[in-house]
Amino acid sequence: MLVDYHVHALAHGEYEADQAWLSAFVDKACQMGIIEMGFSEHDEFIAGLDLDIFQKLKMERQSDISLRLGIEIDYIPGIESDLIHKLSQADYDYSIGSIHYIDGWAFDHPDHKQGFFNQDIDEIYIRYAQILLQMVTSRLFDIVGHIDLVKIWGHRPQRKKAVDYLLPVVQAIKRTGMVVEINSAGLRKPVGELYPAGDLLALLYSMNIPVTLGSDAHHPQQMGEGLEEARAAARRAGYRTVIGFEKHRPTSILL
Repeated sequence: MLVDYHVHALAHGEYEADQAWLSAFVDKACQMGIIEMGFSEHDEFIAGLDLDIFQKLKMERQSDISLRLGIEIDYIPGIESDLIHKLSQADYDYSIGSIHYIDGWAFDHPDHKQGFFNQDIDEIYIRYAQILLQMVTSRLFDIVGHIDLVKIWGHRPQRKKAVDYLLPVVQAIKRTGMVVEINSAGLRKPVGELYPAGDLLALLYSMNIPVTLGSDAHHPQQMGEGLEEARAAARRAGYRTVIGFEKHRPTSILL
């Protein structure tokens, strides 16, 4: 069975999330056999999501699909009190914590990818892992979003493998009980692979860390894109279930 817990109907603020627009995502999800999905808007745009419209749609489509309300928050060290406030603004089913900035550098934005060419790649991975570790140990979130997003443009560390730099993060995830998403957006990016893939996904399974699935769709046409590949990768790693959430309570769903 498929779930999609990473969906942005508002994208980066360029769309209006009226009922017809939200329904377009739900329709596509149902066509793809997705049984549970969550709208998880970016924290800076989530005010544009009308919760009354969401709740109405949730009730109308409950026989077709289970809809969940989430939020994706950019974790930035030192502003935890602000993040706690954001998380309290609605009755969310789940929260995703993600790293999109390394000390103010929006490393995953196309306009700023040149930053990879004037810095040591290993040092970038080291700093990314440090911030990610802070995010995990903050215990603010249910899900770790696109855990190795730093590879987005295809840059790889040379002195160690990426999985070695991320090992302390994975160990902290195990201690805190967080869930890691298998995010298929990487298949649409220059790196051309899932976040996470290969040895990192294998490590997560070996440590019995639960996973969920997310397409990171920013448009109905992207809804569920790459989830079959994500499911196949999860099964190859050994997973037979993924995690869903309701009011921050995790439930297991057969793959």
